[in-house]
Amino acid sequence: MARGRRPEGNQPLSNAERQARYRMRQQAARPTLVRRHRQPVDRRSLAELPLTRKSELIELQRQNPPFGGLVAAPMSAVRRVFVSPGPIYEPEGRRSDYWRFARALFAAGFRAGDLVHNTFSYHLTPAGAMVESGAEALGCPVIPAGTGQTEQQLRTIADLRPVGYIGTPSFLKVLLDRAASEGGDVSSLKKALVGAEALPSALRAEFRSRGLGVLQCYGTADIGIIAYETTGPQGDLCEGMLVDEGIILELVLPGTGEPVPPGEVGEVVLTTLTPEYPLIRFATGDLSAMLPGPSPCGRTNHRIKGWLGRADQTTKVRGMFVHPEQVAEILRRHKSIIRARLVVERPRSTDEMTLLAELGEPPEDMGQIAETLQAVTKLRGAVRRVPEGSLPADGKLIEDRRKLT
Repeated sequence: MARGRRPEGNQPLSNAERQARYRMRQQAARPTLVRRHRQPVDRRSLAELPLTRKSELIELQRQNPPFGGLVAAPMSAVRRVFVSPGPIYEPEGRRSDYWRFARALFAAGFRAGDLVHNTFSYHLTPAGAMVESGAEALGCPVIPAGTGQTEQQLRTIADLRPVGYIGTPSFLKVLLDRAASEGGDVSSLKKALVGAEALPSALRAEFRSRGLGVLQCYGTADIGIIAYETTGPQGDLCEGMLVDEGIILELVLPGTGEPVPPGEVGEVVLTTLTPEYPLIRFATGDLSAMLPGPSPCGRTNHRIKGWLGRADQTTKVRGMFVHPEQVAEILRRHKSIIRARLVVERPRSTDEMTLLAELGEPPEDMGQIAETLQAVTKLRGAVRRVPEGSLPADGKLIEDRRKLT
């Protein structure tokens, strides 16, 4: 991956330091970003701010419950509070379509008056209520089905005849297969918005053969909707996912806050300036890449390729954890390295790691780079020069090639 800046500091921040840093970040950044939100956003200045990770939110909320001092509204302005693993508590403001799902639903063909069968969970986690708020904004009545109870859900679909499905693609297949085997009537379902897991092309084609047009969306419990699929004028699926207009999306070198070049894979970083709960440069840990040009659907915002995996490449070598931030630090110290990847293998009975490096001119000494590798990771490893352009631009700084036995 292309060289990035050094992560801030070599020592972990204390809880008090982390909380103070985030508050200073909000105070310094938010007024400027709010002004720029009415004009073209200066992403270069945004990239100078540090990242915010889930681990920081967990610690902030533990130190200053319930929301870590980050909610900028009184509790009376909060409609719901959700719970995500950590735990992390996420507030929802009392505004229409707070999580911005209405656009995604509209793109998937949902219109006012469509009865919607929502199978996302309503228990503590936010997915069910998130999408319901978008349906409500569109004027779509919702059956809050939640998860499980397949037989009861099939009876409800047969009786009420909803036209739309919301939930995971795997549960939609469960419902369709069970209905087919037991003679249930789910013929009213004609459209679906799915998420929270992958939608393979073969499964999408199967849904289409059963009379359902299915589009997928991408979101998180902290931010809400991030991006969603769209169709063209002839109803054909457009490439990638359209980024929602209510967020600022960046793609950065994993382990750093440095933006990647256009087209390269990077970690998804989001900024949302909601008055109740603003998050600045929130690192999702997900990987994606930008697509060039506007979408054939006619919408003009940026597009991403969708979810391409996780950015967390931390691995253990000979009993020691090795992190992407450490590889980024090696790149920072050696300016001739254009791109690098740390490969971990176990050809015999012992872990071996090799830093593959694309070098510019003049190249630095391999021995000096190897010394830095050992100093940073506390592990011995080899360094091998590879041709420029030979390493894939897939967002990986560490590749674990060890086979599981």
